[in-house]
Amino acid sequence: MTFSLNIENESPNRTVFHLHGRLDAQTFNDFDLAMLDVLPRIPEDGTVVLDLSHLEYISSAGLRSIAKIRRHMRARNGHTLLLNPQPQVRKVFDIVKAVPVNEVFANARELDEYLDSMQRKIIGEGPASSL
Repeated sequence: MTFSLNIENESPNRTVFHLHGRLDAQTFNDFDLAMLDVLPRIPEDGTVVLDLSHLEYISSAGLRSIAKIRRHMRARNGHTLLLNPQPQVRKVFDIVKAVPVNEVFANARELDEYLDSMQRKIIGEGPASSL
């Protein structure tokens, strides 16, 4: 299987990348080239969400690509969050400890709860009673 990427701008500060297929030694370069075009357009303090629900395989080359995105976003005071990793992909992240656990989310609701919590901390509110 090959690799494909769909990009969705949910808001001016949040961009979602939907990864499909295999991110490996043969496909990482396409991903990196797409990121060179898109990442500079994401504003300071922005958030990149990598939706991995359709990513079936990731190699060390793919891990390096994601690490580049994380470094780029950190340098711009932004964030990189991983969403919906399939079990085999999540296991790779667990094994290599490539991404902090608090940046991997099982689903969109979990991600939204985290983002809501972080925003409430900034404005000094307590936890939300319901979403």
